Amino acid sequence: MDILYTVSGFAVGAIVGLTGVGGGSLMTPLLVLLFGVHPATAVGTDLLYAALTKSGGTVAHGRKGHIDWAITGRLALGSIPAAAVTIWVLAQLPKGSNAIGAIISTGLGFALLLTATAILFGRRLRDYAAAHDDSRLRQCCLGKITVVVGAVLGVLVTVSSVGAGALGVAALYFLYPKLSPVKIVGSDVAHAVPLTLVAGLGHWMLGGVDWALLSSLLLGSLPGIWLGTHVSAKVPEHVLRRLLASMLILIGGKLIVA
Repeated sequence: MDILYTVSGFAVGAIVGLTGVGGGSLMTPLLVLLFGVHPATAVGTDLLYAALTKSGGTVAHGRKGHIDWAITGRLALGSIPAAAVTIWVLAQLPKGSNAIGAIISTGLGFALLLTATAILFGRRLRDYAAAHDDSRLRQCCLGKITVVVGAVLGVLVTVSSVGAGALGVAALYFLYPKLSPVKIVGSDVAHAVPLTLVAGLGHWMLGGVDWALLSSLLLGSLPGIWLGTHVSAKVPEHVLRRLLASMLILIGGKLIVA
């Protein structure tokens, strides 16, 4: 089983390297639906997996000046407290009941559908935001809106482990259409690290982290990400993103119905 986890980590890592998205949105449902891992354990393990894998990306982006730390700070100002409150709410649910698993499975399904929408329509959202960049709401309340968006991401990521990637990037493109794409991605990756770390440690305190599973996933995903990154220039990105979005819609629908 450990070998299968490692192979799965390699496959997901390669997809992340090819498309830039798909980590939590593929890893968590893969663990739940294919391997039968309890939803809470799958989410908690994937959160720490994301924190570890994205730390290297944050260092690389930071050295190149690709992170807008002011935006990252605003997002974290909303997301970190929201993650902590969400963990507290989950801790209040009856131990041994199916309530946590049901909440996480449903939240994961909706998060996957939102992620698929962000992948399919991200460019249109970006173009719309650029055309309305001078709106009064954006000019007067952009900082506060960013904090609120961070809080929404904090809840969503803590419940499902999905949203820190594609949804975070889509939100930043919408809020800051004049910011360069590389700074959008860098700022989102930098924000994802403390968010997934806090949420992952919270799930660990609730008993929702499998360390052996985490090690197996990392063993496969790190070379997978490296390979995918090097092959990405030779594969049509728009085709991969559409296939990924279609897959997420199918998986998200199955989780919600189930």
